[in-house]
Amino acid sequence: MKKGLIFLFLLVPLQAPGREREPLWPKGKMPDAQPQQIAAMTSESKAPGFNPDKHRMPYLEWFEAPADAVDKDVCMILISGGGYKNTCDMKLIDLWHERFTALGVQCVSLVYRTPRPEGLPIWQTAWEDGQRAVRLVRSQAARRGFDPEKIGVIGMSAGSHLGLLLAANSQTAAYARIDKTDDVPCHINWGILNAPAYVTTDGEAGTRSTREGYGTDVAISPLFQFDEKTCPLSLHHGGLDPYSPNGSTLIYRELRKRGIPAELHLYPGKKHGAYGLERGIEFMTQMGYFGGPEPEVALMSRFPDDSARAFYCKEPVWPEGKMPDAQEHQCTPYIEWHIPAERKTDAIQIIYSGGGYKNNDPDGFEVAPARRSLNALGMTVVTLKYRTPRPEGLSKHTTAWQDLQRTIRIVRSEAASRGLNPDKIGIMGSSAGGHLTLMGVTASRHRSYRPVDDIDKLSCKVQWGIGIYPAYVLSDGFDNHNTGGGNDDTTYIGPEFSFDLDTAPMLLIHGDADGWASMNSVRVWEKMRAMGIQSELHTLALRPHCFQRKSSPGTGSYTWLERIGEYLAQMGCL
Repeated sequence: MKKGLIFLFLLVPLQAPGREREPLWPKGKMPDAQPQQIAAMTSESKAPGFNPDKHRMPYLEWFEAPADAVDKDVCMILISGGGYKNTCDMKLIDLWHERFTALGVQCVSLVYRTPRPEGLPIWQTAWEDGQRAVRLVRSQAARRGFDPEKIGVIGMSAGSHLGLLLAANSQTAAYARIDKTDDVPCHINWGILNAPAYVTTDGEAGTRSTREGYGTDVAISPLFQFDEKTCPLSLHHGGLDPYSPNGSTLIYRELRKRGIPAELHLYPGKKHGAYGLERGIEFMTQMGYFGGPEPEVALMSRFPDDSARAFYCKEPVWPEGKMPDAQEHQCTPYIEWHIPAERKTDAIQIIYSGGGYKNNDPDGFEVAPARRSLNALGMTVVTLKYRTPRPEGLSKHTTAWQDLQRTIRIVRSEAASRGLNPDKIGIMGSSAGGHLTLMGVTASRHRSYRPVDDIDKLSCKVQWGIGIYPAYVLSDGFDNHNTGGGNDDTTYIGPEFSFDLDTAPMLLIHGDADGWASMNSVRVWEKMRAMGIQSELHTLALRPHCFQRKSSPGTGSYTWLERIGEYLAQMGCL
């Protein structure tokens, strides 16, 4: 008898305890009903004994309410992908449900109709189900204990395509009114979209991006209207995704054109998948969806001393009387070695600050915390004080670029004697220093000065770069703020960045609200991807220039140094 009961359990998957399934449509009222479509997660549809006729109705599956002690008054709709052919992301649904419920979020999963409808766009019936689902969720907010204007979605692949439809097209009815539920608004308040598929016109019909999202005639699909109710989004995409990550960069640009806060997280070497859930949670924290962010904390107070450093020395960049283009009004450049007490890598990170090429500070908030953080991780750091203010009669970056190229050569020349690897050198700068980093990364084959000694016979090629809110990159901001936010497609990257054959991969981090626009970083990322160089990028919603000087715990502006550690680990340097 017990064996029989077990057999029946395997044949008929049971609804999990504490969960409630709610049909989306009144009986006989489902729009565009088609006999081949079902509504079931793949784990259910592939189970022995599955009867498709009992699973025609799309539904919401409500998970248990969060504990009162952590309840955030928020609801998240979880949307599986599957190419509109099935709904196969059971593990992701479980992960999202567990993570968000623990944070105090009411979770509900949308199981929409698949496979693709016949004679209609591949997304049509799913969009109908999605709009109806949002209306049902909003109509139950008071009863279930969340704010009807705190409804977000998280999706994957086709689920993110559907999420973008819900985010950008809520003012267009996907179906004709059926009952009073359809009088409830169907806009959402934010979304976390992982690897949105079918976004670019070379894949909008439901295929992989046939030209990888490139081409003068490849654009964002006109399906997405970005109407007046379009909400903030956090976009996450792998750099090797065949459903092109350029889809996410194009979505990001459309949001920026409309002044809608957004985040963009791009991961090098990653294929189709969901990455960076914690970045999505940080986005929600920064946007205040969990309540107001905590008070901001000064970065320098978090990294107050050099206790992780064992050795320090300072040396000039140039031999006496040999400095090129010397000008009396400029400071004297120098480098400083910061070697950790417990060295765990033979890699070297060179760091310097910004300052508009008018000044720079190797002990300020743009340098000292990063230096101390990397020393604590066991990495050697070299800091650079380059020549400022701007040289007279030359481009603003010329003497700083000379100092950087010379610094890289000095570091390479001394690496072996210090037990370090001369071919594991990276550079990092912020603002004007980010511009300088791009110079070092993309133009190492170009000579910025004539050799002054044998050190200059060495290469100034680096193995990676880290650009923190790089300034002066695009043509609408070559010497100041980006006047058009960098959003105009007619802007171009500055000619000083030659993107030569030694161009190195980069990590780019930028505030979304920066006057020296985040599109500086996005356009560099796009250019590098077009060259076959996999780089990483993170933009931070609502955050200005110098986003890290003071930041709130639980946001990307607070954890940004962790992104650097993770990136260096991925590069094999930590």
